[in-house]
Amino acid sequence: MIDFAWPWVFLLLPLPLLVRWWLPASASPQEEALRVPFYATFRRASAGGNTLPAGRWSFWLALLAWGFLVLAAARPQWLGEAIELPISGRDLMLAVDLSGSMATKDFELNGSTVNRLQAIKAVAGEFIRRRVGDRLGLILFGTQAYLQTPLTFDRKTVATLLDEAQIGLAGKETAIGDAIGLAVKRLRNKDIKSRVLILLTDGANTAGEVEPVKAAELAAEEGLKIYTIGIGADSMVVRSFFGRQRVNPSADLDEKTLTAIAKKTGGQYFRARDTHSLEGIYKLLDKLEPVKKGEQTFRPRSALYVWPLAVALLFSSLLLLVRLRGSVASWSPKHE
Repeated sequence: MIDFAWPWVFLLLPLPLLVRWWLPASASPQEEALRVPFYATFRRASAGGNTLPAGRWSFWLALLAWGFLVLAAARPQWLGEAIELPISGRDLMLAVDLSGSMATKDFELNGSTVNRLQAIKAVAGEFIRRRVGDRLGLILFGTQAYLQTPLTFDRKTVATLLDEAQIGLAGKETAIGDAIGLAVKRLRNKDIKSRVLILLTDGANTAGEVEPVKAAELAAEEGLKIYTIGIGADSMVVRSFFGRQRVNPSADLDEKTLTAIAKKTGGQYFRARDTHSLEGIYKLLDKLEPVKKGEQTFRPRSALYVWPLAVALLFSSLLLLVRLRGSVASWSPKHE
């Protein structure tokens, strides 16, 4: 169906007629010094008596141009079929660690060894695409914490910006407390019942101005639930001067602090030792924080103002031609 965004504009339709009736007519032009008595008869004969006077053409063309111009100004729109929008009423923020240790290659993805950030991108990207109805945001943190994406329903943009993140972009250290503090600031909305932070890190808090546990207490006061995920394998084989050795690449992971953060806010702590366990964690998060569909609907709109505007310009051009033709006709006899 066709709808008008500004229907009140149609009140302006009679404006030219009101101006024509109320304002005094313009003064007649000064008569020519030389009169040709038979010129009017000659002009009617040459026209053949079959055409409307130029003044009548001008009036109707101007009226039509004004009508279509008002129609365009009312912003006609074509409304499509109603589309149901899944709205969960949840704000969900991802906080991803970009510190130097995330470059450790202790994950496997599609048969290849990849670093921790690459594994997060692959698994979290799919998780983001499944969160239909949630408003998503992205925080990247290292030595400092940055808001990469504010809360939005545009899941594709969030996934793209996560995929473009690079290790060391926010510094080489790990500011877990600052990342939580930034999330609390961005998720401080009393109108949203469910607010969730998913924090992924592979180390301990080594930078920043806020202690992680203190930041978690503030998050609990604001009603923010935090799920923490510890990233990294328990063991891996590395080559050294003394040959192949088995080491623990997650020795710096502070599981105690991550568990305390989740417990204080009513969330949970998860341990992701490989890509399979990381996928399982995100599937579990889907169950813990299910997407609920609301009843809001959306009708796509297509602007149609360009068509009446084009017609108005066409009638205006014809009006200009009629006026020019009348000017030429009135000018010619004076110079014969």
